[in-house]
Amino acid sequence: MKILIINSGSSSIKYKLYETGDGGSYLADGIVAKIGEPGSYIRHNVRGHEIEYEVSVPNHSKGFELMIRLLTDPGYKILRNVSEIAAVGHRFVQGGGVFEESVLITEEVIKKMEEYVHLAPLHTPPNLIGIRETKKLMPDVPQVAVFDTFFHKDMPMKAYLYPMPLTYCTKYGIRKYGFHGTSFRYVSREASVMLGRPLNELKMILCHLGNGASISAFSNGRSVDTSMGLTPLEGLMMGTRTGDIDPGVVFYLSRELNMSIDEIDDLLNKKSGLLGISGLGNDMRSIIKKADEGDEKCNLAVEMYTYRVKKYIGAYIAVLGKLDALVFTAGVAENNPVIRAKICENLDYLGIEVDEEKNKRTVGVRGEISSERSAVRILVIPTDEEKVIALDTMRVCKLQ
Repeated sequence: MKILIINSGSSSIKYKLYETGDGGSYLADGIVAKIGEPGSYIRHNVRGHEIEYEVSVPNHSKGFELMIRLLTDPGYKILRNVSEIAAVGHRFVQGGGVFEESVLITEEVIKKMEEYVHLAPLHTPPNLIGIRETKKLMPDVPQVAVFDTFFHKDMPMKAYLYPMPLTYCTKYGIRKYGFHGTSFRYVSREASVMLGRPLNELKMILCHLGNGASISAFSNGRSVDTSMGLTPLEGLMMGTRTGDIDPGVVFYLSRELNMSIDEIDDLLNKKSGLLGISGLGNDMRSIIKKADEGDEKCNLAVEMYTYRVKKYIGAYIAVLGKLDALVFTAGVAENNPVIRAKICENLDYLGIEVDEEKNKRTVGVRGEISSERSAVRILVIPTDEEKVIALDTMRVCKLQ
């Protein structure tokens, strides 16, 4: 039996197909990108054979049709038809404090999700579109929602509450929820295997550094703090997001520049971070290359990015009391030895020391990059969020 994993975004559909028979092995994956925009395209990969071409994708409905057409293309011998798909798993960013476990999607669940759209207005609407479009194409196939916020559900109140009138926090759900939970679930379990120690005995700092970025302080089997908050805007400097800033900046932009709330939202979420500082873009590889060539703005972007990650690591060591492992995952962290080295630079007094040669060799692959002297194990673990979603989908639909 096959399980299809969907991550439906505002202008893209990411998908991955798994076989359930051997614990969730990968069969195919791809992305329909720039939906509703000029230059829309689809990239489809089957066991290392990748194709990419531009195609008009005016809406998500067309995007899902294209995805199914490729998955059932007889030339790939992956699916004869959609009836072979046993279940569909959807990544959901925000569970709203209501959904703590992965759930079978029903009309009642959808209605409850719609009530909490305001907590993730950029993510939840396209997630819901993904459910509806999948249901049109596969009306009898069960669908499961897997929530990023699940990983952080046991954070203590002192960590997730904001210091504002408590009635606002409790009545309106204004609190830290945390994100990247499926990634953190995967890498924490894999770190436990690499370290040869039970998960509930470990104290780790998990760094998910991609276009979106966050850090989790993990202690004895649970997330005890994380950098993202009510929305994915809080925390680290990211590809296009500011991360932590003085909230007063919002008022200043409104009063002094006469910017609307929507304009400020767009500025902080889509035009800031690496893009805003470098003026080049949000691709870390390109920014590092330009920085090496002497571009001052790109160098500043790299320095700011790594400095802010380093600050959170220091804060979370204080929270944890001790540290067994520092784990790097996601695109930026997995593929950029320079970034990892800069983050860990001068942290040897905290027991964190990188082996330069190991670090250089570890690009896009799993490995340990800590030196023999390092008291803290430093791991690089490529994430596999889709596999976590696939396994949860199998469990909820009782396919195991």
